[in-house]
Amino acid sequence: MQPEPHDRAADPPEDTAAMPRPVPRSPRARPLPANPYAQSRWTGPFTVVEVSGEIDVATADFVAEHLDAATAPPEPDVLVDLRGVTFFDCSGLRLLCRAEARARERGGRLRIVSDLPRMRRLLRAAGLLNRFPPLAELPPPRRPESGSPQPPPP
Repeated sequence: MQPEPHDRAADPPEDTAAMPRPVPRSPRARPLPANPYAQSRWTGPFTVVEVSGEIDVATADFVAEHLDAATAPPEPDVLVDLRGVTFFDCSGLRLLCRAEARARERGGRLRIVSDLPRMRRLLRAAGLLNRFPPLAELPPPRRPESGSPQPPPP
């Protein structure tokens, strides 16, 4: 069963004052502080969002804040590391779809990293395996081209 376009969660309004602003990726910017379910870091040209624990409707917002920040800059290259996830339901799938759409709109991409057979089964059952073919491990960082901006050191 393929997800329909109207099944995707809408992006939150960008101009809402009450919402936290995405962290811009610049030489002075730092990843968001870690929370019990997500942490972000830069590895070469990639923004890696490590997700862990049980991801469901009660915990999805913790992951969403990291995905929103990671997909905010132009041409984001985001890796969502799901190898530490013990439970993942449709709330997590919705987050991935929304973040991937945001990355694509900004000229970038979002990929997932998972060596868990149950994650592959979940993606296949949801009709998302072609959209999110999981990588077994983090890819090695590419060498940046000269003149391209460097992310801050960890």
